[in-house]
Amino acid sequence: MVRFVNSGTEATMSALRLARAYTGRSKIVKFEGGYHGHSDALLVAAGSGALAHGVPDSAGVTASFAQDTLLGVFNDPASVEAHFDAFPEDIACVIVEPVAGNMGVVPPHDRFLQGLRDLTEKHNSLLIFDEVITGFRVEYGGAQQRYGINADITCLGKIIGGGMPVGAYGSSAEIMATVAPLGAMYQAGTLSGNPVAMAAGIATLEQLQEPGVYNALGAKAASLAAGLQEVFAEAEIPLRINRVSSMMTLFFNAGEVNSWETVLASDREGFGRFFHRMLEEGVYLPPSPFEAMFVSTAHSDAI
Repeated sequence: MVRFVNSGTEATMSALRLARAYTGRSKIVKFEGGYHGHSDALLVAAGSGALAHGVPDSAGVTASFAQDTLLGVFNDPASVEAHFDAFPEDIACVIVEPVAGNMGVVPPHDRFLQGLRDLTEKHNSLLIFDEVITGFRVEYGGAQQRYGINADITCLGKIIGGGMPVGAYGSSAEIMATVAPLGAMYQAGTLSGNPVAMAAGIATLEQLQEPGVYNALGAKAASLAAGLQEVFAEAEIPLRINRVSSMMTLFFNAGEVNSWETVLASDREGFGRFFHRMLEEGVYLPPSPFEAMFVSTAHSDAI
C-alpha cells in the first residue's frame, strides 16, 4: 500500500512515525552525512545543503528531538550493530539512502545493505530505504531492484511526479494498516495525491518504461565520467568520480571515497573554484561538493 504526500521530507517524516507506531519503539538509526529532509528528528549530523553551509545540525532542533536519533557510519554495519547491542528493544527503524546521494554519491559496499537487512530482521526493527534520489533513477525498481534487498518501508520523492511537488511512502498492507483511517497513526495533507502531480508522475513513469531507457542513461553517464576523468588527469588534478547508473559526484580527492570521513577529506575549496569557472562557461553543476549530479533522458551525447 502507498500513501502519497507532497515532498520527500513528508515521506520520510511519515515513514519514521509509521515505524514508531508499528513497533511501539522510539529510537531510530540514521547515518553520518545522510540527509532525509528537514524534519527535526533527521537534522542530526545532516549532509547535503546543511553541511555545505557549515551547519551540520540546525538551529531550532532541540536536544529532546535529537536524543532518540542514533548515528551510524555509512558502509559500516558494525556501527549499527553496536546501537542494537546498546538498545536491543528500543530501535524502531534504520533509515538509509541505499546509495548515499546527499554527501555526494557513495555506493554501498557489497555486504552493507544486506547487513542492515539482517540486523533489522534479527531485532524486529524496520528497514527504511529513502529512495527519493535512487527511486526510478538507478533502475525502474530503484536501488532495491539493483541490489536485490527489500526494505520494509520505501520513501519516494519528486521523480514520481515528473518534478512536481510529490512524495510517497509505502509498505506491506500489514504495516500500512497502522495509518489512519485503518489504524491509529495520523497523517494527512490537503494537496496529497493532487491530480496535477499524479498526471505528471504517470506520464514520467510511462516514459521510463520504454525499452533501453536505463541502459542509455547509464551509457551517457559513463561517457561523461570518463571524459571528466581524462581531462582532470591531463591537468594533473586528483579527482575521484563515484557513479551509480546516471548519478555521480566529482570528489576532489586522490583516494577512495566510501564513507563520510573520506568525503570530508576532499578539497572543498578546489571544488568551489571549479564550480564557479564552470558557471562562467555556462555549465551549472550542483553548487555543493556534497551533492550528486544527474544525467537525464533530456541529455544527448553532445549536451
